[in-house]
Amino acid sequence: MSLWRGFDVRGARPLLAMVLVAGSLVCLGGGCRGENLGGNPLRTLDLAKFAVSFDETFETISISGQRGSGARWYTHTPWNGDFGNAQFGENGPGGPFTKLEHGLRITAHKGANGRWTSGLISSRDHDGLDPSGFQQQYGYFEIKAKLPSGDGVWPSFWLIGVDKRKSASEIDVFEYYGRFSDSYRATTHIWQGGRNDGKSMLILVPKGSLAESFNTYGVLIEADVTTFYLNRKPVGAIPTPPEYRQPFYVLADLALGGGWPIDKLVGDQTLDIEYIRVYRPLQPRLP
Repeated sequence: MSLWRGFDVRGARPLLAMVLVAGSLVCLGGGCRGENLGGNPLRTLDLAKFAVSFDETFETISISGQRGSGARWYTHTPWNGDFGNAQFGENGPGGPFTKLEHGLRITAHKGANGRWTSGLISSRDHDGLDPSGFQQQYGYFEIKAKLPSGDGVWPSFWLIGVDKRKSASEIDVFEYYGRFSDSYRATTHIWQGGRNDGKSMLILVPKGSLAESFNTYGVLIEADVTTFYLNRKPVGAIPTPPEYRQPFYVLADLALGGGWPIDKLVGDQTLDIEYIRVYRPLQPRLP
């Protein structure tokens, strides 16, 4: 999802259209045809084998840009590496966060000065191994969201591993470019020494469908396999690398750009999130 600089700053993201696609996944007519890059059958999701460990429905908005505030969400990346062509703003009057009847709205808005502001939420306010905010090793991570549709919007739901002593681990559950309304990407990254060992999977959907209604996007991290889901149907998987056998925290954002122009964006753009939910396995698979 990004090029890390010393594992501290999220830099400009690559143009994924020019990256060799490791897998192409198709989800049409309510069904999915997926690909496991490790060669094993895709695993179905049985939530009866899990318990909810994190349940955010935004009945109350607990979002702050102040570290140590005790808020549930922090408004910047924990490593101070904000990115994209919109500045991530703070919670409050005129800010990007609005409580909906069922969920949260993040709005990207162009000011009178011609600059865009938008929003990001992170379940941790700083990096490091010490507990701070929500993090979890293994389990199923899911968001239910309706995406924006503008040419240049770049919303994402992603996870970051807490241990960056040797490398930085990232899982992009979904990364959507409004320029291409018939697909999104699920991507895995391991950043080390300025290099990225990752796989990008293209998931095809009916054109415009992700902006017309709510969908769920999830990832199940197990000790042996990491599986991606759209509306709880498996759409792709990779063998779990050793770097993913650690706690991850959660981020969601409405960024702009991502290597694509934003000059055609007109009016406010919105990302609506009904919930973000995490499940822990009742009987985890062992490495």
